[in-house]
Amino acid sequence: MNRITINGKTITCSGTNVVINNGKVIVDGKTIQECNSSDIKVTIEGDVNKIDCDGSVEVHGNSGSIDCGGSCEVSGDVKGDIDAGGSVTCGNVSGDIDAGGSVRCRR
Repeated sequence: MNRITINGKTITCSGTNVVINNGKVIVDGKTIQECNSSDIKVTIEGDVNKIDCDGSVEVHGNSGSIDCGGSCEVSGDVKGDIDAGGSVTCGNVSGDIDAGGSVRCRR
């Protein structure tokens, strides 16, 4: 079970593919929450396979590919690509990083 916190509100779910688009939180193809904010900050506690988010993303665990409009911070490793509109901080990355800001990673 992962915990996803969006703008301070926590949701517990078991999915690994997370999409946050136009205020809708979609996990493994199912809409589980709707947000009324255009400035979204997402925090995921646990490992996640894929993230697609309009805002900033923080993952406390390992991640697959990440596509986000804001900054991205992953405490573990990224087993895919990162495309972020802002800065990126993470562990080891097996794919490519495309960032609109600074990049800090182990390798």
